[in-house]
Amino acid sequence: MDGLNGPPDEDFQHTQNYEDFTTIDWIQDSIIERNRRIRAARDAELHRRGPRGEVTAAWLWSQLRKVLHAGQSWFVVTLVGVGIGINAALISIITEWLSDLKMGYCSDGWWLNQQFCCWEVEGDEGNPCDSWHPWSTVTAARWLIYVIFAALFSFGAAHLVRSLAKYAAGSGISEIKCILAGFVMKGFLGLATFFIKSLTLPLVIASGLSVGKEGPSVHLACCIGDLVASLSSRFSHSEGKKREILTAASAAGVAVAFGSPIGGVLFSIEEMSHTFSIKTMWRSFFCALVATVTLSAMNPFRTGKLVLFQVTYDRDWHFFEIIFFVILGIFGGLYGAFMVKFNLQVAAFRRKHLANHGVAEAVTLATLTAMVGYFNRFLRIDMTESMAILFRECESGGDYDNLCRTAFQWRMVNSLLLATVIRVGFVVISYGAKVPAGIFVPSMAIGATFGRMVGIMVKALNNAYPTSGIFAFCQPDVPCITPGTYAFLGAAAALSGVMRITVTVVVIMFELTGALTYILPTMIVLLVTKSVGDFLDVRGIADEMIRFNGFPFLEKEEHSFNACVSRVMTTDLHTLPVSGLTIRDIERILANTKVQGYPIVSSDSSNTLIGYIGRTELRYVIDKAQQMRRVSLQTPCSFSPQRDDPERSDPLDITSALAVGLDEDSAAEILEDMASDHALNFWPWVNQTPITVSPQLPLEITMQMFKRLGPRVILVEDRGSLVGLLTVKDVLRFTMTEKQDSDSWDDRGGIDAVFEEVWAWAVQAEEAIVSWCQRLIRRR
Repeated sequence: MDGLNGPPDEDFQHTQNYEDFTTIDWIQDSIIERNRRIRAARDAELHRRGPRGEVTAAWLWSQLRKVLHAGQSWFVVTLVGVGIGINAALISIITEWLSDLKMGYCSDGWWLNQQFCCWEVEGDEGNPCDSWHPWSTVTAARWLIYVIFAALFSFGAAHLVRSLAKYAAGSGISEIKCILAGFVMKGFLGLATFFIKSLTLPLVIASGLSVGKEGPSVHLACCIGDLVASLSSRFSHSEGKKREILTAASAAGVAVAFGSPIGGVLFSIEEMSHTFSIKTMWRSFFCALVATVTLSAMNPFRTGKLVLFQVTYDRDWHFFEIIFFVILGIFGGLYGAFMVKFNLQVAAFRRKHLANHGVAEAVTLATLTAMVGYFNRFLRIDMTESMAILFRECESGGDYDNLCRTAFQWRMVNSLLLATVIRVGFVVISYGAKVPAGIFVPSMAIGATFGRMVGIMVKALNNAYPTSGIFAFCQPDVPCITPGTYAFLGAAAALSGVMRITVTVVVIMFELTGALTYILPTMIVLLVTKSVGDFLDVRGIADEMIRFNGFPFLEKEEHSFNACVSRVMTTDLHTLPVSGLTIRDIERILANTKVQGYPIVSSDSSNTLIGYIGRTELRYVIDKAQQMRRVSLQTPCSFSPQRDDPERSDPLDITSALAVGLDEDSAAEILEDMASDHALNFWPWVNQTPITVSPQLPLEITMQMFKRLGPRVILVEDRGSLVGLLTVKDVLRFTMTEKQDSDSWDDRGGIDAVFEEVWAWAVQAEEAIVSWCQRLIRRR
């Protein structure tokens, strides 16, 4: 980062694996874009109509360029949406086929999964149709083959990721949030990452690991957005415009994952984007719409639905059910707190002991998951398929393996409870493995099993006491309790609890069901979930992983640190005097320092701040001047304006700007005029008015300047004299230290204390449920 030197802190050492650990200076990027617009406007002025207003070929060409320029962004967004939709459809098809391949094969065509092989043919779970052949009729052999396939799939995925694309591992949402905020990760959105992640994601999901594809879908969508944007010079040369495309792509990634275009847009606003404009919102909506239409046209499930677990509810709910909705909301908040805190502990253990054993870890996890999960009906099948079953209404053909039969209800409760507990454990240890892995669907699957269990128990109470207490409000001829809706609300609660998003989940769930009547229950559940999360002071897992990995990302929340800038700033500075240096001196300074920019100060002892110049600009000017063969190592360098040539002026007036950001074309023109053997003047590349603050300024105000203005560095001056500088990394180092001092795991008792807290919550919940049931029985 800018202005930093010396060995990095221990908390940040792992970030040095990235090829480029810098942040974008949004102010400079905006000025570059402003200069580009000025040049384009002046070029347009040169192509006016003839002297008598006649139409000329140059004028027609200029008008055509205007139209093409205006439609270019929408064309790029359309291409991105189409690419995201096609990629999502192919991944869904391949994932379904690989998941069914663990159980058997289709004799009519090896490329058909079980659904297509037995299309419109009735059968049961053990024998879906005559064309589908299980690998064996012996249970032990089927179990062994199931485990072997899971191990092979996970090995192939982990090996490809480790060998060809290390950035394909994980979810990618945390990194995308940092990239949208200005963090540069070269290769994270590259072609190799996109190809390997698209190839390995179906393998990981089919292996049975307790991870999802929805988070990685956002990463893949942004890869497509970056690749398409790089084909256009308008977007590839402007970091701000490229981020607009990436924001739109992230919205489309969520849209195709859940079949929810509006939910995708809200997700990009609520979770992904650091700053959001109306123009970006419209592009995100259009990109999500195009991607969803493309996915719908490909129809990967051949059901006319965009996702496998999309359902429709046509039955109303009762007000007394709010009691049970609150229970689901509490579960979602507790699950989110449990998952975030314990997954961070697993991540710390993984970094310390398993950093070089990613493939072995993935294979071990997949093997254990398959060995244990095979014997539970809700863990054996794919998570999206499991949710599709749990969401259904029993009266609409939703029975699966006696799920809706009263005689088997307590057996189902035990199975669902076991599935919930086991999957929670596997998600805790699996999320973060060195394979493509998301947490959206696993969390929803956990919430769905818990919610269905609660729904079955409430329905059992209703059947046992149909006219007592709260159940007296039910109509006699209509089913009172719909367990599928409890699974649906439980899935929403778990997703909101672990990601700490609310409005997005409400809209996604509405678009999944189309049931306007369940908007209010969903809002109630998520309000309770958020309240529990706020009470436990838990942030979303994406934000926690950003903090855990030490990425330079400032949170949206406000904090009070009771500290001023002088306590946080870097005082060991590498400055450049305004005059007195040669090219040889600057080359030596560049070779001996790692900082990304240098303050320009006066040559006397007053250390008066003159301006600021970036390392990239220094390197560029020197290299270009040497290519022109107009300078030597002894050529003097100056960082002050030339005032001895009043006739020379810049046609764009950009050298007289207060804070200069030059694009490559303008820089080449100016350098052609300024490079000579007498002196090399860097003044056009010097930011003459960098953002400066006083050492006594509160840190919170400086953080707001970083978040809202987006400078790469803020200089600290006291009465005109430079005394230090501040970067995002300086602020993050200080805030992490403060939070560790005030809220460390050791102060709270570590894992043992959390175990005690969770056990106390469970005991209190059990006592409350038992007390309520006893009161209900007495009333009867």
